[in-house]
Amino acid sequence: MHTLKTLVLMVFLTVFFIFVGSLIGGKHGATLALIMALGMNFFAYFFSHKIVLAMYGAKEVSEAEAPELYNIVRRLAQKAELPMPKVYIIDSEQPNAFATGRSPKHGVVAVTTGIMRILSREELEGVIGHELAHIKHRDILISTIAATIAGAISYLAQMAMWANIFGGRHDDEEGGGHPIVALLMMIIAPLIAMIIQLAISRSREYAADEDGARIAGNPLYLSNALRKLHYASQAIPMDANPGTAHMFIVNPLSGKTLMKLFSTHPPIDERIARLEAMARRY
Repeated sequence: MHTLKTLVLMVFLTVFFIFVGSLIGGKHGATLALIMALGMNFFAYFFSHKIVLAMYGAKEVSEAEAPELYNIVRRLAQKAELPMPKVYIIDSEQPNAFATGRSPKHGVVAVTTGIMRILSREELEGVIGHELAHIKHRDILISTIAATIAGAISYLAQMAMWANIFGGRHDDEEGGGHPIVALLMMIIAPLIAMIIQLAISRSREYAADEDGARIAGNPLYLSNALRKLHYASQAIPMDANPGTAHMFIVNPLSGKTLMKLFSTHPPIDERIARLEAMARRY
């Protein structure tokens, strides 16, 4: 089912990307968009996780190097009926974590040194359960593809803008789009792409919270962890790439001035409230 959802998303975003390309540049724009979409989907599927790990200087650790962390990941992965993911540590004071990998067989759990310092074992289990839920749901692949296509749509709109500034042709016989339509799409397309990406990120955070709480065994483990991580992320800065912010369990950029409307994460209070309500049902 998750594979089917991923395929449907890839097809939808690719078709949308080609549609935007055709509106901006006519037949030539659609052809260029198709070539770009195929290349980016291939690249995102096979190599995006390696780039993200390298971006943050993440180092793979063995059981001998991080026995407690490794033990938590292994035990909860078995409970979730997942293959043992690779374990990485990021040298960062901000407490945070993310999962990556194109499938459960290629899963990766990465945590910062800061998160291991401030969380109790139970709270860390809640965080690991959340990340394993992302792996189980194949969320990382989906969000990566969404981010890739969203970024590409913005790039395509920028290309069209510069083409118009420097006298790009819009003759229908040459395959160009209508100039007014192209102008509107330059403004609207990146916004639509961003909304798609944010909607995917937010909905999947709630699902990972719920399933992760079940994997960890107690919703309060994760709710307590989220409260600590939220306050710490505001106090301790992290040099994070905005394009990867949606991957972390809490927004690594929340200490900076950002409009809540464009946050990649649901409100932390709402996430905690849902987990506490879940604990009461238990």
